[in-house]
Amino acid sequence: MDGIIPLYKQKGMTSSDCVRRCRGILRTKRVGHSGTLDPNVDGVLLLCVGKATKVVNYLMDSGKVYTGEITLGFATTTEDLDGEVIAAKHLQQPFSAAAISEKMQLLTGEQIQIPPLYSAVKVNGRRLYDYARAHQPVERPKRKINVQYFQQTKESVFDSEKGQQKCYFEIGCGKGTYIRTLATDLGRKLGVPAVMSQLTRQKSGGFELADTVSLQRLERLAKQQRLTEVVFDWDTALQKFEHYQLTAAEWQRIKNGAFLKAAHAADKLVLVYAGKSRCIYRWHLEHQCYVPEQMIDLTEGN
Repeated sequence: MDGIIPLYKQKGMTSSDCVRRCRGILRTKRVGHSGTLDPNVDGVLLLCVGKATKVVNYLMDSGKVYTGEITLGFATTTEDLDGEVIAAKHLQQPFSAAAISEKMQLLTGEQIQIPPLYSAVKVNGRRLYDYARAHQPVERPKRKINVQYFQQTKESVFDSEKGQQKCYFEIGCGKGTYIRTLATDLGRKLGVPAVMSQLTRQKSGGFELADTVSLQRLERLAKQQRLTEVVFDWDTALQKFEHYQLTAAEWQRIKNGAFLKAAHAADKLVLVYAGKSRCIYRWHLEHQCYVPEQMIDLTEGN
């Protein structure tokens, strides 16, 4: 089996847990995912199966959309509800919607973000959370991210007894963005501790929550030999690129990794033969032609 499965990842499971379960259901080791979701986050997790594992990076480069909740009034070690409380401030009155929106706007566009200490980012071959759990100091790498928009979705809720305010949001962003860090950054802009208290990935790689399949349904479909109902062609991940139809003669050369002599139409081309996306070529300025970037399927015929 080769293709993309938009899986619904439920809370309480890691992304690796989902991959392991799917390897058992699909009876193949060639399963990977495009973009980790924390255990307490639910939503769209794209699984690439078989030859489709070769397009994982292209899926990861696509934008993502999240909805969730930020609680103003306390902060934790993990920047979400899984960690220990490290700061608290009893809010005497709520922030206005205008004040919150103003600070959200300051967190959009290209910016440098430092990933959470409790995250899977690697430094010298070790995950940051390994340093955190061992109470060892480590310099976290700075990463460039892009937040297209950060906006409120409905009126916030203020709890005068707890001195906390819950804000509801939607974010559109590029790869590598930590939403829980944006949540704490919003609190910092407002001058109070904050934490991400709920998060759902609504969209990834062109797939939306409505397109997803649960692990339970995937298992049932596998037993009924109906997996084709939920497996998408890997070309779904390549729609943003120009497609080029190969002739039979070109196909014979491309199979051996030959360059493609064609007019410069785009920086990348998806080469198609016999109805299948076969590989991705990129424009080489010096050679003035297209050269191989990623080979996907070089089998004959359909």
